[in-house]
Amino acid sequence: MRARGAAWAGGAAGTKGAAVPSAAARSPGRCPVPDRAIDARKVFVVHQGLSGNVVSLQGASLSVDAGELVAVMGPSGSGKSTLLNCLAGLQPITAGHLQVAGPVATVAQDAAKALGDDQPIAKRIALRARLAGTRRRAATERAYALLERVGLEGREHARRQELSGGEQQRAALCVAIAAQPRLLLVDEVTGQLDAATGRGILELLAELAHEGHSTVLLATHDPRATEVADRTVTIRDGRVTGELHGRNGRRYVFVDDGGLLRLDPDDLRAAGIGQEAEVSLAPGAVILRGASRPGLALVDTPPAATGGEVLVRLEHVRRRFTTRAETVDAVAGVDLTFKSGAFHALVGPSGCGKTSLLHLIAGLDRADGGRVEIGGIDAADEDRAGLARLRRELVAVVPQVSALVGGLSVLDNVALALRARGERAQAARAQALEALTALGLQDLAHRQAQALSGGERQRVALARALATQAPLIVADEPTANLDEANAIKVAELLADTARQGACIVCATHDASVTARATTVIAMRDGRVAPGAGGAHAPSAIA
Repeated sequence: MRARGAAWAGGAAGTKGAAVPSAAARSPGRCPVPDRAIDARKVFVVHQGLSGNVVSLQGASLSVDAGELVAVMGPSGSGKSTLLNCLAGLQPITAGHLQVAGPVATVAQDAAKALGDDQPIAKRIALRARLAGTRRRAATERAYALLERVGLEGREHARRQELSGGEQQRAALCVAIAAQPRLLLVDEVTGQLDAATGRGILELLAELAHEGHSTVLLATHDPRATEVADRTVTIRDGRVTGELHGRNGRRYVFVDDGGLLRLDPDDLRAAGIGQEAEVSLAPGAVILRGASRPGLALVDTPPAATGGEVLVRLEHVRRRFTTRAETVDAVAGVDLTFKSGAFHALVGPSGCGKTSLLHLIAGLDRADGGRVEIGGIDAADEDRAGLARLRRELVAVVPQVSALVGGLSVLDNVALALRARGERAQAARAQALEALTALGLQDLAHRQAQALSGGERQRVALARALATQAPLIVADEPTANLDEANAIKVAELLADTARQGACIVCATHDASVTARATTVIAMRDGRVAPGAGGAHAPSAIA
């Protein structure tokens, strides 16, 4: 990686002291405390849903000093992304007080919003630096330095659609840093990255904050964030409920005005406290003791069966992407078979070719060489209409970006996929609700998709694929933005679906997925690593 601090050099940033507009607090200028980057007090956000009001934040309070790196953790749907959107001025608050010290830059879960499709990524980053006041030559140098710092040297001339999901996320981070913000808001930046790359990104964010370049607020499910963060705050049900100072520091839980506090379910399980607890008081202390059987422990799900007939066959498959500056072999001579009734996991570092391979398996892209056979049909023999028909009959896809229709309800989004396959309206809605229930999303059925968190959208996209009962389900990082409990639920559901006869092919960095897979296939540089594809999955991914 690049020497510390070398990527930060640049010109002056833009407008200072931006305050977030809201119905309750429209204070102009910067935060009233000079060294305070965020001042949020009793913030409420209420959405108008299809079946009534939905409360995303309920009195959330948070203060962050300039130069801090603060991690925000909590289960999917707890309010993390909503809080970041409020701080960025993208979501008005319903009540409360909210001020930030700007300028502000964001790294959203959907990297496409930052990168676009019309420019190579280095030009996109340089443009953002120039808009922040950096001269042309310095902006170009800054773009190259940032890309080198995040491990994307050599990809400067690639466009967004030529990058893997993890590479896109790193490039989007470079765009945000190039703006030289006083406050950087980062939403799930490591979810699609392998362990080594993820650690490097967290270290970069720590450097950015601790060398005085930006204050960083990081929404994440990655436990490694606590190792680099100055503080870690937890959010549950739209409230800030606790705080951890440093990796081995003191932990706090917050008590609201009504005397309500929330404890982490993992802490309760570790203490052997299940559904009931005996409460006793001591000077300065509230003591809980388990009063019933411990809560249900997570039970390891056995891997799916080894599979039946071959549904997808790849023979010497190649896929090459060419730009003006370089040629990249995203898939470089792969030979694999994928069977019905089996759960296949693809692992490997970001940019190794997993997503490109999934697109070929799903019939979303064409190979430049070799043979791709799906359901006994050679994909090369089919025109666009033939491939579309093949996908409709055999394939369901869970993409990295959920691609839901924002103005439709969750139920209608899932039912729409079934209607496109010929199901009648009533049957489609019934099957859609069944799939949502399997993922614990039934209470969100009538909420508009645009009001969901990133993790909720991800699970809805999975429900949409599972509802089709397609013989082949291709999933790209389906647990990337989920907390551990929901990730395990998704992994178990994929394994169950394979046991019922489907062929599951899943790109992942998540050990909870690989532990439940029939076969784990490791990739590197567009190739299958030697010895990959054994029948027993590893329990962790380095």
